[in-house]
Parts: sequence; structure tokens; C-alpha cells
Amino acid sequence: MIRCQPLLSIPVGVVVERRKAKSPWTDFVWRPVAVLPGVPDTAPWTVLDGDNERTTFYAGGTTIELHRSESAGYRNNLSTGAALLWVVLHPTSGDPPYMIAAVTADPSEGEACTESAANLVETVTMPEPIRATVAEFVAHHYVEHTFVRRQRDRADPDVMAPRIPVKERK
Repeated sequence: MIRCQPLLSIPVGVVVERRKAKSPWTDFVWRPVAVLPGVPDTAPWTVLDGDNERTTFYAGGTTIELHRSESAGYRNNLSTGAALLWVVLHPTSGDPPYMIAAVTADPSEGEACTESAANLVETVTMPEPIRATVAEFVAHHYVEHTFVRRQRDRADPDVMAPRIPVKERK
């Protein structure tokens, strides 16, 4: 698959939480809880805080890629008043249990990542510095496309008329 180069990449860090599960089928429940503006100088999967029930980890760094073609989605996200980021974690078979697959500000892309049942996709609040960068990107690259309703051609009443066989035309 050919993917266009992003016009802007925003470096971010991802924080995930591991909670003790109240289920006989799994020991822990994992979920992204925050995205940090910039990538901290911390090793991935460093424990940030924790106790017997809940532990938070710095999962690592990645980038949010902004594309001109997705600016309408970013605009819609920002217009809600509570802008979100979609964090996609992909399970691994070892330790650490997840790797960061993507972080996106486009609701459509975030929803598309849920198609794989294996992925863990959660929304987190978009930090203000990232919101400002995305808003500036939208201001420079969003182009309003007006909806143009197509007009149907008038129906030709003779199209469905019974046809006279060739022998009877003479």
C-alpha cells in the first residue's frame, strides 16, 4: 500500500494503564490513558506510578501524522469542543504486551483501526499544545468543499414503450 508522506509530524509519548481484572479469564486490563506532547527522555515501558491494583507505564514515543486530505476529519474533531486522540495498541506475543501502532487525530482513521479485533483502540483527551498545532494545520490546509447536488436527466417516455418487431415495420 502506498501512503502519502505527512505534511506535519507531531512527536508524542503514550501513557498506558494496567489494571487488575475482575474476570476469571484474564489477569489484567490494559488501556491508553494519556498522550504527552513531545517524547520524554524515558525508556519505553518505564513504570510511572503504581500499586497492587493499578500501574501506569510510559509505553514509548511515536508521531501523529497530519495529512492535507484528512483535514476535514481534524476540523470535525476540533469542533466538538473536546478534541480527542485515538491511540492504537497492537498486542505482541511477549514482553511488553503491546506496541504502539498509531496515534491519530482523525476520527475516521481511529474508527478504521477498530476493524481488527486484535487492536486495542481508545480515545484520550488531546493535550492543548497538540490541539493548537492541529488547529493551525487545519487553518492552513482545510478547503471547504461545497456539496453539489447532481441533476437527474429527464426520463425519456419512449424508452420503456413496447417495440414493434422488425417484420411489422414495413
